[in-house]
Amino acid sequence: MSKTPPAKGLIALLRLPYWLMTGGLALLTAFAITKGNFSNLQTAPVIFFSMAAITSAGFAINDYFDKESDAVIKPKRPIPSGALSLKQVIAVSAVLFTVGLVLAVFINWLSFVILLADSAVLLVYSAMVKRKSGFAANVLVGILTGTAFLYGEATITNPPTLSLVSLSLYPIAFGTIGGNVLRDILSFEGDSKVGYPTLPQQIGNPKSAKVAAVFFVACGLLAPLPFFIGKFSAYYLPLILIWSVLLIYSSIRLITSGSTVANVRKYERLITMSMILLPLALILEALSTAIGGFL
Repeated sequence: MSKTPPAKGLIALLRLPYWLMTGGLALLTAFAITKGNFSNLQTAPVIFFSMAAITSAGFAINDYFDKESDAVIKPKRPIPSGALSLKQVIAVSAVLFTVGLVLAVFINWLSFVILLADSAVLLVYSAMVKRKSGFAANVLVGILTGTAFLYGEATITNPPTLSLVSLSLYPIAFGTIGGNVLRDILSFEGDSKVGYPTLPQQIGNPKSAKVAAVFFVACGLLAPLPFFIGKFSAYYLPLILIWSVLLIYSSIRLITSGSTVANVRKYERLITMSMILLPLALILEALSTAIGGFL
Protein backbone atom coordinates (compact mmCIF):
# COMPACT_ATOMS: atom_id res chain seq x y z
CA MET A 1 0.00 0.00 0.00
CA SER A 2 1.38 3.40 -1.00
CA LYS A 3 1.81 6.05 1.63
CA THR A 4 -0.73 8.90 1.63
CA PRO A 5 0.92 12.14 0.39
CA PRO A 6 1.48 14.73 3.16
CA ALA A 7 -0.53 17.38 1.30
CA LYS A 8 -3.53 15.06 1.07
CA GLY A 9 -3.08 14.18 4.72
CA LEU A 10 -3.06 17.86 5.69
CA ILE A 11 -6.27 18.53 3.81
CA ALA A 12 -7.90 15.56 5.53
CA LEU A 13 -6.64 16.82 8.89
CA LEU A 14 -8.24 20.24 8.42
CA ARG A 15 -11.77 18.83 7.77
CA LEU A 16 -12.53 21.75 5.46
CA PRO A 17 -16.31 21.07 5.07
CA TYR A 18 -16.74 21.81 8.79
CA TRP A 19 -15.57 25.37 8.19
CA LEU A 20 -19.07 26.07 6.84
CA MET A 21 -20.63 24.78 10.07
CA THR A 22 -18.51 27.03 12.27
CA GLY A 23 -16.99 30.00 10.46
CA GLY A 24 -19.80 30.04 7.92
CA LEU A 25 -22.50 29.85 10.59
CA ALA A 26 -20.87 32.64 12.61
CA LEU A 27 -20.68 34.86 9.54
CA LEU A 28 -24.28 34.18 8.53
CA THR A 29 -25.36 34.98 12.08
CA ALA A 30 -23.57 38.32 11.88
CA PHE A 31 -25.26 39.13 8.57
CA ALA A 32 -28.68 38.02 9.85
CA ILE A 33 -28.45 40.12 13.01
CA THR A 34 -27.44 43.23 11.04
CA LYS A 35 -30.06 42.47 8.35
CA GLY A 36 -27.28 42.53 5.79
CA ASN A 37 -26.20 46.03 6.85
CA PHE A 38 -22.69 44.86 7.63
CA SER A 39 -20.81 48.14 7.39
CA ASN A 40 -17.38 46.66 8.13
CA LEU A 41 -17.21 44.09 5.34
CA GLN A 42 -13.45 43.73 5.57
CA THR A 43 -14.02 42.02 8.92
CA ALA A 44 -16.03 39.21 7.28
CA PRO A 45 -13.03 37.09 6.21
CA VAL A 46 -11.49 37.52 9.66
CA ILE A 47 -14.71 36.31 11.31
CA PHE A 48 -14.86 33.28 9.03
CA PHE A 49 -11.23 32.22 9.13
CA SER A 50 -10.69 32.85 12.85
CA MET A 51 -13.40 30.36 13.80
CA ALA A 52 -12.47 28.02 10.95
CA ALA A 53 -8.88 27.92 12.19
CA ILE A 54 -9.97 26.98 15.71
CA THR A 55 -12.21 24.28 14.22
CA SER A 56 -9.37 22.69 12.27
CA ALA A 57 -7.04 23.03 15.24
CA GLY A 58 -9.55 21.07 17.29
CA PHE A 59 -9.77 18.31 14.69
CA ALA A 60 -5.98 18.10 14.53
CA ILE A 61 -5.52 17.76 18.29
CA ASN A 62 -8.36 15.25 18.39
CA ASP A 63 -6.59 13.14 15.75
CA TYR A 64 -3.47 13.24 17.89
CA PHE A 65 -5.24 11.84 20.94
CA ASP A 66 -7.21 9.36 18.81
CA LYS A 67 -4.15 7.93 17.09
CA GLU A 68 -4.46 4.45 18.67
CA SER A 69 -8.19 4.08 18.06
CA ASP A 70 -7.96 5.51 14.55
CA ALA A 71 -5.33 2.91 13.71
CA VAL A 72 -8.02 0.27 14.39
CA ILE A 73 -11.25 1.80 13.06
CA LYS A 74 -10.14 4.72 10.84
CA PRO A 75 -6.78 3.68 9.35
CA LYS A 76 -7.04 6.20 6.50
CA ARG A 77 -6.82 9.16 8.88
CA PRO A 78 -3.61 11.26 8.46
CA ILE A 79 -1.68 9.77 11.40
CA PRO A 80 -2.36 6.02 11.02
CA SER A 81 -2.00 6.27 7.22
CA GLY A 82 1.49 7.71 7.69
CA ALA A 83 0.67 10.92 5.83
CA LEU A 84 1.60 13.08 8.83
CA SER A 85 3.76 12.45 11.88
CA LEU A 86 2.68 13.13 15.45
CA LYS A 87 4.99 16.15 15.62
CA GLN A 88 3.56 17.55 12.40
CA VAL A 89 -0.02 17.18 13.66
CA ILE A 90 0.84 18.90 16.95
CA ALA A 91 2.58 21.70 15.04
CA VAL A 92 -0.37 22.20 12.71
CA SER A 93 -2.78 22.29 15.64
CA ALA A 94 -0.65 24.80 17.56
CA VAL A 95 -0.32 27.09 14.53
CA LEU A 96 -4.06 26.98 13.85
CA PHE A 97 -5.00 27.70 17.46
CA THR A 98 -2.59 30.66 17.40
CA VAL A 99 -3.87 31.99 14.08
CA GLY A 100 -7.51 31.75 15.18
CA LEU A 101 -6.90 33.53 18.48
CA VAL A 102 -4.71 36.25 16.95
CA LEU A 103 -7.35 36.97 14.30
CA ALA A 104 -9.99 37.21 17.04
CA VAL A 105 -7.88 39.77 18.90
CA PHE A 106 -8.14 42.04 15.85
CA ILE A 107 -11.95 41.89 16.08
CA ASN A 108 -12.59 42.62 19.76
CA TRP A 109 -11.95 41.27 23.24
CA LEU A 110 -15.21 39.31 23.51
CA SER A 111 -14.54 37.48 20.26
CA PHE A 112 -11.13 36.51 21.61
CA VAL A 113 -12.63 35.27 24.89
CA ILE A 114 -15.19 33.10 23.06
CA LEU A 115 -12.55 31.47 20.87
CA LEU A 116 -10.20 31.06 23.82
CA ALA A 117 -12.98 29.23 25.69
CA ASP A 118 -13.66 27.11 22.60
CA SER A 119 -9.98 26.21 22.39
CA ALA A 120 -9.88 25.14 26.02
CA VAL A 121 -13.02 23.00 25.61
CA LEU A 122 -11.59 21.36 22.49
CA LEU A 123 -8.42 20.42 24.36
CA VAL A 124 -10.36 19.00 27.32
CA TYR A 125 -12.72 17.15 24.97
CA SER A 126 -9.88 15.53 23.00
CA ALA A 127 -7.58 14.74 25.91
CA MET A 128 -10.08 13.50 28.51
CA VAL A 129 -13.83 13.65 27.96
CA LYS A 130 -14.12 11.62 24.75
CA ARG A 131 -12.49 8.59 26.34
CA LYS A 132 -14.40 8.74 29.63
CA SER A 133 -17.94 9.66 28.66
CA GLY A 134 -19.23 9.54 25.12
CA PHE A 135 -22.45 11.36 26.00
CA ALA A 136 -20.61 14.17 27.78
CA ALA A 137 -18.48 14.43 24.65
CA ASN A 138 -21.63 14.77 22.55
CA VAL A 139 -22.87 17.56 24.80
CA LEU A 140 -19.53 19.37 24.61
CA VAL A 141 -19.58 19.25 20.81
CA GLY A 142 -23.08 20.74 20.92
CA ILE A 143 -21.89 23.50 23.24
CA LEU A 144 -19.06 24.29 20.83
CA THR A 145 -21.43 24.39 17.85
CA GLY A 146 -23.69 26.86 19.65
CA THR A 147 -20.82 29.27 20.22
CA ALA A 148 -20.84 30.03 16.48
CA PHE A 149 -24.03 32.04 17.06
CA LEU A 150 -22.52 33.84 20.04
CA TYR A 151 -19.34 34.55 18.11
CA GLY A 152 -21.34 35.91 15.18
CA GLU A 153 -22.98 38.53 17.38
CA ALA A 154 -19.87 39.32 19.41
CA THR A 155 -17.93 40.21 16.27
CA ILE A 156 -20.35 42.92 15.10
CA THR A 157 -21.40 44.66 18.31
CA ASN A 158 -19.77 47.80 19.62
CA PRO A 159 -19.17 47.69 22.51
CA PRO A 160 -18.83 43.90 22.29
CA THR A 161 -21.83 42.20 23.84
CA LEU A 162 -24.18 39.23 23.69
CA SER A 163 -27.94 39.64 23.66
CA LEU A 164 -31.14 37.63 23.34
CA VAL A 165 -30.75 37.38 19.58
CA SER A 166 -27.70 35.07 19.65
CA LEU A 167 -28.81 33.40 22.88
CA SER A 168 -32.14 32.54 21.23
CA LEU A 169 -30.26 30.86 18.38
CA TYR A 170 -28.07 28.86 20.75
CA PRO A 171 -30.62 26.03 21.42
CA ILE A 172 -30.21 25.00 17.78
CA ALA A 173 -27.08 23.28 19.11
CA PHE A 174 -29.38 20.63 20.63
CA GLY A 175 -29.65 19.23 17.11
CA THR A 176 -25.90 18.67 17.02
CA ILE A 177 -26.08 16.67 20.23
CA GLY A 178 -28.86 14.48 18.85
CA GLY A 179 -26.97 13.97 15.60
CA ASN A 180 -23.85 12.86 17.41
CA VAL A 181 -25.83 10.31 19.44
CA LEU A 182 -27.25 8.86 16.21
CA ARG A 183 -23.78 8.67 14.68
CA ASP A 184 -22.61 6.82 17.79
CA ILE A 185 -25.35 4.26 17.11
CA LEU A 186 -24.10 3.88 13.54
CA SER A 187 -20.48 3.45 14.72
CA PHE A 188 -21.42 1.01 17.49
CA GLU A 189 -19.19 -1.85 16.31
CA GLY A 190 -16.12 0.29 15.78
CA ASP A 191 -16.51 2.09 19.09
CA SER A 192 -16.85 -1.24 20.91
CA LYS A 193 -13.52 -2.40 19.43
CA VAL A 194 -11.63 0.53 20.96
CA GLY A 195 -13.67 0.84 24.14
CA TYR A 196 -15.28 4.24 23.61
CA PRO A 197 -17.98 4.62 26.32
CA THR A 198 -20.58 6.11 23.99
CA LEU A 199 -24.22 6.34 25.01
CA PRO A 200 -25.25 3.35 22.82
CA GLN A 201 -22.49 1.28 24.46
CA GLN A 202 -23.87 2.17 27.88
CA ILE A 203 -27.66 2.03 27.45
CA GLY A 204 -28.18 0.38 24.07
CA ASN A 205 -29.38 1.62 20.70
CA PRO A 206 -33.16 1.91 21.36
CA LYS A 207 -32.78 4.11 24.43
CA SER A 208 -30.04 6.14 22.73
CA ALA A 209 -32.34 6.82 19.76
CA LYS A 210 -34.95 8.13 22.20
CA VAL A 211 -32.37 10.41 23.82
CA ALA A 212 -31.42 11.73 20.39
CA ALA A 213 -35.10 12.27 19.58
CA VAL A 214 -35.54 14.42 22.70
CA PHE A 215 -32.73 16.71 21.56
CA PHE A 216 -34.14 16.94 18.03
CA VAL A 217 -37.59 17.83 19.35
CA ALA A 218 -36.05 20.51 21.60
CA CYS A 219 -34.14 21.88 18.62
CA GLY A 220 -37.25 21.86 16.44
CA LEU A 221 -39.39 23.61 19.02
CA LEU A 222 -36.80 26.27 19.86
CA ALA A 223 -35.36 27.00 16.39
CA PRO A 224 -38.11 29.57 15.60
CA LEU A 225 -37.47 31.37 18.91
CA PRO A 226 -35.65 34.40 17.41
CA PHE A 227 -38.84 35.27 15.52
CA PHE A 228 -41.19 34.77 18.45
CA ILE A 229 -39.17 37.03 20.74
CA GLY A 230 -39.16 39.72 18.06
CA LYS A 231 -35.49 39.60 17.10
CA PHE A 232 -35.90 38.16 13.60
CA SER A 233 -38.45 39.00 10.93
CA ALA A 234 -41.05 36.77 9.27
CA TYR A 235 -38.57 36.00 6.48
CA TYR A 236 -36.67 33.74 8.87
CA LEU A 237 -39.77 31.74 9.73
CA PRO A 238 -40.92 29.64 6.71
CA LEU A 239 -37.76 27.61 6.15
CA ILE A 240 -37.02 27.25 9.84
CA LEU A 241 -40.55 25.93 10.43
CA ILE A 242 -40.09 23.36 7.67
CA TRP A 243 -36.85 22.31 9.36
CA SER A 244 -38.61 22.08 12.72
CA VAL A 245 -41.32 19.85 11.24
CA LEU A 246 -38.71 17.55 9.70
CA LEU A 247 -36.82 17.32 12.99
CA ILE A 248 -39.93 16.49 14.98
CA TYR A 249 -41.18 14.03 12.35
CA SER A 250 -37.79 12.27 12.32
CA SER A 251 -37.83 12.14 16.12
CA ILE A 252 -41.24 10.48 16.17
CA ARG A 253 -40.16 7.95 13.55
CA LEU A 254 -36.96 7.17 15.46
CA ILE A 255 -39.08 6.23 18.47
CA THR A 256 -41.96 4.44 16.72
CA SER A 257 -40.32 2.67 13.78
CA GLY A 258 -37.66 0.76 15.70
CA SER A 259 -34.02 1.56 16.31
CA THR A 260 -32.50 -0.66 13.67
CA VAL A 261 -29.32 0.56 12.05
CA ALA A 262 -31.19 0.99 8.76
CA ASN A 263 -33.84 3.23 10.36
CA VAL A 264 -31.30 5.26 12.29
CA ARG A 265 -29.24 5.76 9.13
CA LYS A 266 -32.36 6.80 7.19
CA TYR A 267 -33.43 9.49 9.63
CA GLU A 268 -29.90 10.62 10.39
CA ARG A 269 -29.51 11.32 6.66
CA LEU A 270 -32.84 13.15 6.52
CA ILE A 271 -31.88 15.33 9.47
CA THR A 272 -28.40 16.00 8.08
CA MET A 273 -29.76 16.96 4.65
CA SER A 274 -32.45 19.18 6.18
CA MET A 275 -29.79 21.21 8.01
CA ILE A 276 -29.31 23.25 4.83
CA LEU A 277 -32.57 25.00 5.75
CA LEU A 278 -30.89 26.73 8.71
CA PRO A 279 -28.28 28.71 6.74
CA LEU A 280 -30.90 29.45 4.08
CA ALA A 281 -33.21 30.87 6.76
CA LEU A 282 -30.35 33.03 8.07
CA ILE A 283 -29.63 34.25 4.54
CA LEU A 284 -33.27 35.25 4.07
CA GLU A 285 -33.15 37.10 7.39
CA ALA A 286 -29.97 38.88 6.28
CA LEU A 287 -31.77 39.94 3.10
CA SER A 288 -35.04 40.81 4.84
CA THR A 289 -34.58 44.57 4.66
CA ALA A 290 -33.64 44.44 0.97
CA ILE A 291 -36.53 42.08 0.17
CA GLY A 292 -38.98 44.20 2.11
CA GLY A 293 -37.86 47.31 0.28
CA PHE A 294 -38.16 45.61 -3.08
CA LEU A 295 -41.67 44.32 -2.34
